[in-house]
Amino acid sequence: METQLASLGRIVRGQAGLEGRLQRVFAHSTAAVWTMLTDSAAMAQWLAPGSIVQQPGGAVRIDFADSGITIDSNLSAFAAGRLLEYSWSSGQQPQRPLRWELQDVRAGTQLQLSMRVPEGEDLAKACAGFDAHLEMLAAALEGVSIKFPFDVFVQARKAYAEQVAALG
Repeated sequence: METQLASLGRIVRGQAGLEGRLQRVFAHSTAAVWTMLTDSAAMAQWLAPGSIVQQPGGAVRIDFADSGITIDSNLSAFAAGRLLEYSWSSGQQPQRPLRWELQDVRAGTQLQLSMRVPEGEDLAKACAGFDAHLEMLAAALEGVSIKFPFDVFVQARKAYAEQVAALG
């Protein structure tokens, strides 16, 4: 059975190279979405166990135990309730910036996620992974727990790879 992609993001060419831009609108308050992005217990419901110290330069730690990946980073941009930016990296690894921005909209809250990866890394894979996690976030906001939607990941990765190829 094939799943339809709810809201595929875009890959664009920016000043620093290719950038993925994913967007969702949730029928929930900005405060509720912010809690899901920053509260340790809430993060574990849709992303992975972790913590974010909510202040400029605050520590970010996210532990993907199943894959053996641990993210240790710091907030490079922060505005309480509206903006988080950190690298999806650890230690001396190359920077992989993620920027989460929230905005009140008529239907609830718009989340804009922007990401970059180093040259030679698979941006399509990164975008597809976050598309799947955003599906998990949408479910968690509704009080439903779902497993990583691998079918969404597979379809999104193919669609994002086509976008990357089109940009040459």
